[in-house]
Amino acid sequence: MRPTFIPRQTSSRTHWPAIVAIPACNEAVKIEACLSALAMQRDEAGAPVAAGAFDILIFANNCSDATVDVVTAFAKLLPHRMMVVEERLATDRMSAGWARKRAMDLAAACLAERGANGLILTTDADSCVSPTWFAATIDEFSKGVDCVAGYIDANPLELVSLGRRFLARGRLEDTYLRLIAEIYARCDHRPHDPWPNHRVSSGASLAVTLAAYRAIGGLPPLPVGEDSALTATLERAGFKVRHAMGVSVSTSCRFDGRAQGGAADTMRQRHAMPDAPCDDDLEPALAATRRAIYRGRLRAVLNGSVVPQSPGGGWRIAESDSWNAKPGAAFEDVWRKLCQDSPSLQRGRPLRPSDLPRQIAIARLILRHLRLPAGSAKTVPADTPHRAATLALAV
Repeated sequence: MRPTFIPRQTSSRTHWPAIVAIPACNEAVKIEACLSALAMQRDEAGAPVAAGAFDILIFANNCSDATVDVVTAFAKLLPHRMMVVEERLATDRMSAGWARKRAMDLAAACLAERGANGLILTTDADSCVSPTWFAATIDEFSKGVDCVAGYIDANPLELVSLGRRFLARGRLEDTYLRLIAEIYARCDHRPHDPWPNHRVSSGASLAVTLAAYRAIGGLPPLPVGEDSALTATLERAGFKVRHAMGVSVSTSCRFDGRAQGGAADTMRQRHAMPDAPCDDDLEPALAATRRAIYRGRLRAVLNGSVVPQSPGGGWRIAESDSWNAKPGAAFEDVWRKLCQDSPSLQRGRPLRPSDLPRQIAIARLILRHLRLPAGSAKTVPADTPHRAATLALAV
């Protein structure tokens, strides 16, 4: 089905043709706030972005409420052109992942018809992008990246309303996530994704060039986890993904999410059990440091900047043919092989909130050895990973 265009007077556009693709299933209550945030976009100096700087595509799938009517009426108030597609997905594709894929594929088709390499942005119908979300995204693309993953915040009122214990848990997790993100950034430095950055890929804030999106065959067809799969597929194909702190969105904390096994289910479980396990990739600080060191070392091997051999010495890791991989090999493929060959790189049980105070203390100790005296994150002394590894093995 082709998009239905709702007429809108537009003025000059950014040099990046851009479409914000939003999947929406029964979002009549939330979607006006989402669209209002897009209407109020401004640049870093406070000036409103030009009318028509981007289009908005709403993919209203399997709706049984007034989502389409609400969007159609609200579109008349917006400074940007709106496109609405109403469809019913097949039973085996009635998921948030498939809906986002369809929305982004439709946006890609619209951009392709214009004959230019534009941008496909996506967010959620129950989320509100920050006032400079679009401008900050464009700024990141101007630095030569192919994809921008934004930082996700919880809706403040909804989060606090869930109670002191839930808020305290979130503060602990966020503190630890920031420390681990910095450890990775310093041990596995990538020029296109410098510190400060984050390690989240969420459909609430993703943007990708049309060229990169089409090169990988579009959004991976998954019912959930399609967002992280997108960035992983892009990186495996050699595209540059930026995890930008300056691109942010506030998303709902509701428990009645549209994706089975998604964020809403996770939040509901953690609210019921305050010490429920954290995400699987939130591992002890020493294990995370070891993993980050080896990722950085392997990346240097594949970039041809170091001799392709196992670090040896006190690194306590199984020998693997991965160290002899040829420069230019796909990093994620070789990394997966290295982890399979090395038990010390395989993940153990996920942490619980009660584990985090100790892990936060250890992570801070490790970062003392990783940070430069002047606090610069641009370079790391050549022996820093080795000193951190020694510390990790000794604690």
